[in-house]
Amino acid sequence: MKLLLVEENPGLAQWLVSLLRRENFTVDRVADGEAADLVLKSQHYDLVLLELHLPRLSGVSVLMRLRRRRDNLPVLMMAAHGSIDDKVACFTAGADDYLVKPFDTRELLARIKALIRRQASDKAARLSCGDLHYRTDTRAFSHKDTPLNLRRREHSILEALMLHQGRTVSKRTLMESLFGLDEEPSRDAIDIYIHRLRKHLANSSAQILTLRGLGYILRVKDAALLEPEPDPEPCMDG
Repeated sequence: MKLLLVEENPGLAQWLVSLLRRENFTVDRVADGEAADLVLKSQHYDLVLLELHLPRLSGVSVLMRLRRRRDNLPVLMMAAHGSIDDKVACFTAGADDYLVKPFDTRELLARIKALIRRQASDKAARLSCGDLHYRTDTRAFSHKDTPLNLRRREHSILEALMLHQGRTVSKRTLMESLFGLDEEPSRDAIDIYIHRLRKHLANSSAQILTLRGLGYILRVKDAALLEPEPDPEPCMDG
């Protein structure tokens, strides 16, 4: 899943980006309201962490513009002060939650997961593809009852495939969920991470299939009509 962090303070922003990436999120960060408004028009995100007091354009103004575009993207407002006037202004503009700084990391992560879970309320608490399971509340994968140990980008790809289980997910969609604004998107990298995931799923009844020219699909092996493409033996960190 991909988050946008809008935070002016570089030290706090760096700390939050590191924290969220450890939680298997892809994170973009911008430092002012105008930049946030611009990127929200061109990029897809699953949630926004939005500072209230920003240069160039306030957090409330960014939020109001977002809602005027009829975009229901979840927004968690952050502010150094928790005045009633600020809270009322944010919720009136369309905020989904409000967090006062300084905050405990456990509370921040709990609120993020709660907003994501609310967005996925139409999905079951646990999704399954054969013996591969995914918890929508914790975003954790398991094979049978054993946790699946995945790297961040492997997790992001498998998450996208699981949430669209049975449907083709294009390589472009996977690239958008995998790479941030400060990273160079790589189509070849997707093939490498798919290769790694197939190794993780070698003993699972779930299978990732390649549909040439279309993308990838996650299915139960017995239901598969196509054989996966042979993978190269790449070597890449991530």
